[in-house]
Amino acid sequence: MTIKRYGVEGGTGTGGQKLPFARAVEADGWLYISGQTPMRDGEVVEGGIIEQTQLAFENCLTIMREAGYRVEDVVHVTAVLTDARYFSSFNKVFSEIFSGNPPARICSVQDLVVDCKVEVDMKCFRADRK
Repeated sequence: MTIKRYGVEGGTGTGGQKLPFARAVEADGWLYISGQTPMRDGEVVEGGIIEQTQLAFENCLTIMREAGYRVEDVVHVTAVLTDARYFSSFNKVFSEIFSGNPPARICSVQDLVVDCKVEVDMKCFRADRK
């Protein structure tokens, strides 16, 4: 089994800090995407829960596609919301992205270390990449 790391040169976090982890890691057909927040160029994009959810997923999907995976390959999503009242709006965006092939999921409410409303990560699988 080989392990391939994507983005180990480090992404940029708030305030321009270099992030000390890979954007994603692929092992034995699995792709594990690190938690993504609604950031562009190291800064949180202002907006409501719908806009922030769309961007957090967009960031995950960009990494997934760069690694050669498709939306159909997503098997699990972990989502963290900072307020339970965001759940319905989050589900709206989630349903649009995964309308044909919904993955398993966990969604919780907790504080985030970045000042935003949502963070998501994904686990993808492709048997032909084993």
